[in-house]
Amino acid sequence: SLGTLKPFYNVHSNLASAATMVRKITVVEGFKVPSEVTLELKNRRVRVKGPRGTLQRSFLHINAEMTYDTKRNFFQVQVYGTTGKQSAVVRTVLSHVKNMITGVLVGYSYKMRAVYAHFPINLNIENDTKINIRNFLGEKYTRVVQAHDGVTIKTTGTKDEIELQGNDIEKVSLSAALIQQSTMVKKKDIRKFLDGMYVSTSGPMGEVEFAK
Repeated sequence: SLGTLKPFYNVHSNLASAATMVRKITVVEGFKVPSEVTLELKNRRVRVKGPRGTLQRSFLHINAEMTYDTKRNFFQVQVYGTTGKQSAVVRTVLSHVKNMITGVLVGYSYKMRAVYAHFPINLNIENDTKINIRNFLGEKYTRVVQAHDGVTIKTTGTKDEIELQGNDIEKVSLSAALIQQSTMVKKKDIRKFLDGMYVSTSGPMGEVEFAK
């Protein structure tokens, strides 16, 4: 009868309500800013100044509390009463700020190689900010790619290799992506036609340690 099933329904409903309950947690993390860097924090806007230049970024879209202790050179991000997934913004902000500090200290480098099977790709760099790509797949069309602000393009001395350098990792990587996308093979089997510009190595041009 239904009367004998009532305890089962009550237990099932209690388990369902317990599973839907969201656990509220508090996340606080930070790191010590290197002494060679000057960090300014105002209204969730971070400005970093170092030997290589200045970078700034706004975190107004992130609902987190940011503090900077000038005496200890300690940058901290904290989120109160949030869920597990929402607490991931803490390390996201810390990663962005660490990338900014690394950029103004040692900078970032992306090396790219020209790959071709038959038609040699000709590379010509103008004013260290623009690259002209000619003879791609034997085409007469000249591909021109302008690097983002603060990014320089140079030759490395190795054949068919160029190097992009800059302080902002996003601008350097985006410039490399623009060069690679300009040589995408269209209307052909990309498994066979592998010609193009590809990133060979990437990363900071030195090591930066962050103490907790």
